[in-house]
Amino acid sequence: MTGVTTEPATLRPVLPLVIVAIATCLALVVFTAPLTTLDAMTASLGLSAGEQAWVMSAMPLGAACGLLTAGALGDTLGRRRTFVGGLWLTAMSSVLAALAWNSVVLILMRIVQGLGSAGIMACGLGLLGQIYAGPARQRAAAIWAAALGGGVAAGPLLASGLLLIGGWQAVHWLIVAISGALAVMARARLPESPRGGDRVDLAGSLLLILGLACLLSALIELRVGTAGLVTLLLAAAWILLLGFVLYERRASNPILQVDLFRYADFSGATLAAFASGAGVLALMSMVPTVLVRGLGLSPLISAVILLAWSGVTVLSALAAGLLPNRIGARTRVIASILGCAFGQLLLFAASAGSAWAVVLPGLFVAGISNGILNASLGHAAVQTVPAERAAMGSAANNTARYLGSALGIAMISVLIAGDGRFFAGWHIAVLVTSAFSLTGVLAILLLKGDRGSASTA
Repeated sequence: MTGVTTEPATLRPVLPLVIVAIATCLALVVFTAPLTTLDAMTASLGLSAGEQAWVMSAMPLGAACGLLTAGALGDTLGRRRTFVGGLWLTAMSSVLAALAWNSVVLILMRIVQGLGSAGIMACGLGLLGQIYAGPARQRAAAIWAAALGGGVAAGPLLASGLLLIGGWQAVHWLIVAISGALAVMARARLPESPRGGDRVDLAGSLLLILGLACLLSALIELRVGTAGLVTLLLAAAWILLLGFVLYERRASNPILQVDLFRYADFSGATLAAFASGAGVLALMSMVPTVLVRGLGLSPLISAVILLAWSGVTVLSALAAGLLPNRIGARTRVIASILGCAFGQLLLFAASAGSAWAVVLPGLFVAGISNGILNASLGHAAVQTVPAERAAMGSAANNTARYLGSALGIAMISVLIAGDGRFFAGWHIAVLVTSAFSLTGVLAILLLKGDRGSASTA
């Protein structure tokens, strides 16, 4: 009887999906937690304009830096181990975030929260692929994708609701409790994946993290710092990221196979993901700040209004599967990015003295388009690489999106900081992020796949 379980068979496929879906949702709650609590954190810790930008961008920067490494750790050490480790890292960093006594501690812990979330997102979908097959796998993947949007919708609501009870720290304590519980359940209920024999590319990971940190720092200092410091940071970023590319070309087990960028379809999908992050995701993430700081609404009301984007995104992603099969992934990506750009431009109407309803058309249009875009980019990320590199393709796509969002949010935060220039900065941000979205369309059109397909090479 050894190894035989008396657990009803009908329960076995359900609980792993619940664990992974809730953990994925939690990762996006971590991402969106400051959207409606930034002013409270600023008042509590005396954040400067640059520090506000860092608080907003630190988590997506950590996620961008950690996704490729977490994928490699999952393949080498085991996906369940990496998934559980990501949950514990999220829990421990959230404890210190809640106890943060100054801005430096809070920013550092937001970066570590991003690294923990990277472990969750990089391995969650792979774990579901081990457990489910056929139509069940497709349903599980759809629920996983919906959990991403669910986290974006729930995060601002939870943070603003708990703000009234326990201050901006309360949402971090909630993250601690849920992360710890999920880690225990995942350790007991999720299967482990086979472990690879190659060593993890830690040197490449370090070069990537330092290079991206210098790049984000340069963007923030561009508005609030000195020309000399900006030049130094840009030079350091260029050297470190060039070193990363050169090292990855020679590494035996690289976290990113840079040769994949020889394929037009992979390059196009990756650039589209970056444009999505720097465009619609960055701009929509700052809408609650516009509603709170610019139009004088409460954080909770602002979070409810944001559902016109985040909630619609969830429904649109689920409905994307009903689109006719003759509409290919490339066509869906182009059309949905154009829709996102249109929704972004509609937000230009927000200005001093506007009614809050002025943002609803832009949120709604962008929400429909963004849901289809999320579903289409996820498909493209896997279809544009060889089957044995599917995890790397997905990690690269998500890394590009989080990097784009970190840079975009930092830019917007700096633009709208300061007295007397809030909506002037917002209008510039709308135009710049819309240009990012349109650049993603241009990249896909120019990179038409005439250099071959990575998935068939």
